[in-house]
Amino acid sequence: MNRVDGAAGSAGEKPVYRRQRRSAYAGVGQRSGFATGFGVLALGTALLLGSGTDALRAADCGSVAAPGLDWSGCSKTNIMIQSSDLHGANLAGAHFDSTDLSDADLTSANLEKATLVRAWLKNAKADGANFAKIEAYRSDFSNATANNVSFANAELQRAEFAGAQLRNTDFQKAELGRADFDKAVLTGVNFSFANLSRATLNGAIMEGPTSFGGAFMYLTRIEGVDLSKASGLQQAQINLACGDSTTILPSWLKAPSAWPCPPDEKD
Repeated sequence: MNRVDGAAGSAGEKPVYRRQRRSAYAGVGQRSGFATGFGVLALGTALLLGSGTDALRAADCGSVAAPGLDWSGCSKTNIMIQSSDLHGANLAGAHFDSTDLSDADLTSANLEKATLVRAWLKNAKADGANFAKIEAYRSDFSNATANNVSFANAELQRAEFAGAQLRNTDFQKAELGRADFDKAVLTGVNFSFANLSRATLNGAIMEGPTSFGGAFMYLTRIEGVDLSKASGLQQAQINLACGDSTTILPSWLKAPSAWPCPPDEKD
């Protein structure tokens, strides 16, 4: 016991100095512990929230088809989701190779840069959708409704568009080698700078201006097509194409003497 404690003890008083000092130190420790604990709790909460957000993002790929969902970048290959309602869905960069989307509702959906190689979209409803830069070799869009759609810069070799509704649709710079547009409605379509080599437009309906400016038309089949309202066509393109006596050309163009072409050899 020091003198201060001794003096206080001799006077019948408690040694308050040491007790107050210990209490002060204890308060500091308690406050420090509270701050440390609060920091750990906040950090743990942040980690839980972060992991929960990541889990939610990952869970989108496992969710069932529904309007407005986000399957961007997801793999949905070799499955059957025909008649699904994907209205307004974000499907950008998703993989639908060999997937059946027949009769699906893709109205206003975003499929930019998606892959749809050998996919089925027969009778699909896709007005206002975005198919720009997709890869869709040998895919089937027959009888689909795809008005006001963008297929700009898309890879669509051997794609099937027979009977499709494609009013005001943009195929600018698309690869359409051997694509089939038999009896499709192509009014207002933009084929500017598209590759239409060996594509089939036989029986296609063009009730208004359809742009072919800069399109590559090597052996493009235009038998029976009314091109009288087409824009951007040049004689050099027609000389490469395959028409016949039923092809109607704009007044400034002439049918080549080589018409009709021999039947196309399928390979």
